[in-house]
Amino acid sequence: MTLTRQPENARTRNKATGAAPIRVAADAAGEVPERWRKEVACILITDKEIAIRVAEMSRQIERDFTGRELVVVSLLTGTVMFLADLIRNLSLPLRLDFMGVSSYGAGTESGELVFTKELRISVRGRDVLLVDDILDTGRTMSRVLAKLKALKPRRIRTCVLLNKAARRAEPVEADYVGFDIPDFFVVGYGLDFAERYRNLPFVGVLHPQVYAQGKKKKVEF
Repeated sequence: MTLTRQPENARTRNKATGAAPIRVAADAAGEVPERWRKEVACILITDKEIAIRVAEMSRQIERDFTGRELVVVSLLTGTVMFLADLIRNLSLPLRLDFMGVSSYGAGTESGELVFTKELRISVRGRDVLLVDDILDTGRTMSRVLAKLKALKPRRIRTCVLLNKAARRAEPVEADYVGFDIPDFFVVGYGLDFAERYRNLPFVGVLHPQVYAQGKKKKVEF
């Protein structure tokens, strides 16, 4: 499996979210550092593209929450790199807390959702920004939103780095989206497969044979 990314000047921004669409054709696995080429088919989004888009998202969030104190609720664990870059670009007063939700095993299929960490900070009457790494089926986002709404915040906005609309199973969309991506299994920049690849500075596409080997295994996180 070898892929190449669509040229920058061929992209059209999502008018609702400002997300940059990422598409692929064939063939440029040469972008991938040599040590990763047996496992990563191509770089879908470069570290420079991520940095530019995250800074844009931060500016949009600042405009929308001007004059308010924000509670940022981040879902563990895939958000860590995205979250760090996002909030370091925010000059708003904010509080930070985390929720843990286990929904993926070592494979690619969503399983039963289990909350593994609850909030410590009260969000009642406050502005909340829910941050996740990727929105695909929407099952995790739907469950988390329902839980947060029960805590009676003033308002909730959602922010994701990646949107994979082709897999959507629940009627949920994010307010702030970094990139709209095709239905590929992606890793890097915090996203993992079986707890590996989180440290890659880019978002890449795994070779199918890599995730096929672990598809039936389950890892709690």
